[in-house]
Parts: sequence; C-alpha cells; structure tokens
Amino acid sequence: MPIAMHHEGANVFRLQMSGTLRKADLDRCQDALIGEMDRLGPLRLLFVLQGFEGWEPKDDWSDLSFYVNHGDRIERIALVGDERWRAETLMFAVADLRKAPVEFFPAHAVEDARAWIAAPASTVS
Repeated sequence: MPIAMHHEGANVFRLQMSGTLRKADLDRCQDALIGEMDRLGPLRLLFVLQGFEGWEPKDDWSDLSFYVNHGDRIERIALVGDERWRAETLMFAVADLRKAPVEFFPAHAVEDARAWIAAPASTVS
C-alpha cells in the first residue's frame, strides 16, 4: 500500500508514503484522518516519503473537498523526503493556502521534522 497511517501519540500521525500514490488510497487515508479528527480534535501530520515515486497520473487529483471541509482541523504539516519532491509536495499539501504552517524537510531530517511537528504552537515558525 503506497500510504500507511501510524498514530505517533497525542494528535500526531505519521503518514508513510511509498511507490505510486493512487487517489483511492489517499481517499481511504483521508477518511481515517476524519475519524481521528472527530475523536481527537485538530491533528498534526508528518508525511514521510520513502521510496516515493509520485502520484498516479491517470487519477483525478482535482478534488479539494478534504482540504475545504477539514483543512482547518490540521494544525501543521511536516513533509519529509527527497529534495526532488519539495515543490510538488508543498503544492499537493496546498501549503500556500493553509492557515496552518507546512514545512518541508530533507529525507535525512525525520527527527527534525518530528520535533517541529510536536513543538508548542508558539514556537513554530
């Protein structure tokens, strides 16, 4: 499966992404995240791209309903991966439109991303 969700504690979830992501896999993950938001409140998401090959080009990625309906229930997003994915993942995360901070970290900086995602809101830049 190209995306797997792991609860790291409190309201932090790690989403491990590998291979080619399909829209159906993302939809299942988003449904699970909605359930966790209903249970825990606002979430913090740590995306780790390991062996990630991109998005299935035949799928329709234009649906922004998760962002529109639940985007304000995400406190911050950390993206960790190969530098070649920086621009595309920030765009995919709708980083420029979100109220919540979104940061990209290089593949070797998972612990830095984890520390940033867990930091109190007042210390996040």
